[in-house]
Amino acid sequence: MKKILTLVFVSVLGGIITLSAYKVFIEKESVIVTEQSTDDQPLLVPTNYTTTKTNLAVAHPSFVDAADKTVDAVVHVKNTALVSAPMTLQDLFFGRQQSKRAQVGTGSGVIISPDGYIITNNHVIAGSESISITLNDNKIYDAELVGTDEKTDIALLKVDAENDLPFITFGDSDAAQIGEWVLAVGNPFNLTSTVTAGIISAKARDLSGRNAQSFIQTDAAVNPGNSGGALVNANGELVGINTAITSQTGSYIGYSFAVPSNIARKVVEDIIEFGNVQTGILGVSLLNKNSKEAIEKGLNEINGVYVTAVTENSGAEKAGIKKGDIIKKIDNIEISKFSDLSGYLKTKRPEDVVNVEVIRDDYFKTIPVKLSRTDILTVDFLNMELKNLSNEKKLQNDISYGVEVVKNNNDWLSENLGISSNYIITDINNIKIKSIEDITILKQQLGENPEQYIKKIGLVNSDGEREQFIIR
Repeated sequence: MKKILTLVFVSVLGGIITLSAYKVFIEKESVIVTEQSTDDQPLLVPTNYTTTKTNLAVAHPSFVDAADKTVDAVVHVKNTALVSAPMTLQDLFFGRQQSKRAQVGTGSGVIISPDGYIITNNHVIAGSESISITLNDNKIYDAELVGTDEKTDIALLKVDAENDLPFITFGDSDAAQIGEWVLAVGNPFNLTSTVTAGIISAKARDLSGRNAQSFIQTDAAVNPGNSGGALVNANGELVGINTAITSQTGSYIGYSFAVPSNIARKVVEDIIEFGNVQTGILGVSLLNKNSKEAIEKGLNEINGVYVTAVTENSGAEKAGIKKGDIIKKIDNIEISKFSDLSGYLKTKRPEDVVNVEVIRDDYFKTIPVKLSRTDILTVDFLNMELKNLSNEKKLQNDISYGVEVVKNNNDWLSENLGISSNYIITDINNIKIKSIEDITILKQQLGENPEQYIKKIGLVNSDGEREQFIIR
């Protein structure tokens, strides 16, 4: 019995020693191995498993209501123009005059009031002898051209209908956001009432390279015939007038462009009230990003636009804006490039007051500025100081375009052509000069010593008489 108890005791003691050794040495090592292996575990990626077909449908808005509100207010525009037919050998032989033939162009338009005002693109109706519009119910009306603005490519038409017409209300294009859903409504390829959907891809796009435009860019399909049609938001409000596409084929390839509704609305209001577009200017010159000067001065990465000069007697000068200021905002609209600034100012008129937020000496400052008229601006060309024609000058000389000579320091032009102050330059090398912007573009095209490339100048002299000079 003693031997049995001794054997049991030894067995129990051996088990205790074995278990203790396992706990102290072996199990401790396994913990260490486990800790080391945690570095090799995959990273956790945030994932949402709650998306279902039901809530996915809610995330994508329905455009049924927006389309229903707008398709009847978008019309087909038909422009008939008379163009010169090519001369034939028979015409030359018999001495016949060059004949005219009708040429038809088509596009879209948007009814913006129940009494029949319709907005479209200027290029849709340019050169028209007659204009007709066709409603979605196939009723056809003759349209009157009320006015146009070539710079923004906007035209205003008017029809007289027996009943109130369906129309689209203007939305706020400044409030439209990148990524927002929009519809393009128009008549591509003469297919009436076509609706396509997309998103706003960018704002304040300039396709001219001269900072003269401020388009909304969208990926909604726009094709020939859509020009002048509506770009509307999910509420059916007008946020743009479809105007252009960029394509080598002439058809949609992914991007299209629209005049913002705030600009279009201001243009048509000006045409109705004043007969022409009232342009207000800030009176500053700005440094373009990516220019040689901006890179050299280390200003290419600034968040805003850099003021390089302030126009004398402008609202900006009177308000205290200075060279070296960086404009960040105007009326709480973010300004990161020149087209942001020019696009917003196109919604304003002379004498309007805008609040300009600038950075000066690392401090923010808000400056109220009363916008000036464009006739304070001048440009130097051929040693002459030129400015835009006032409306009074246009009426006085029965002319709709040209620039006025403020001062002529060019002795050759003065002595040989008699050009002096108050003369009006109407065309150069058969190119119409509509504003000093055209002079600036011409200067860029001709480069240094432009006088050697100028062969012909059209003028209106101080007596109101038209003259043409050929320079040999």
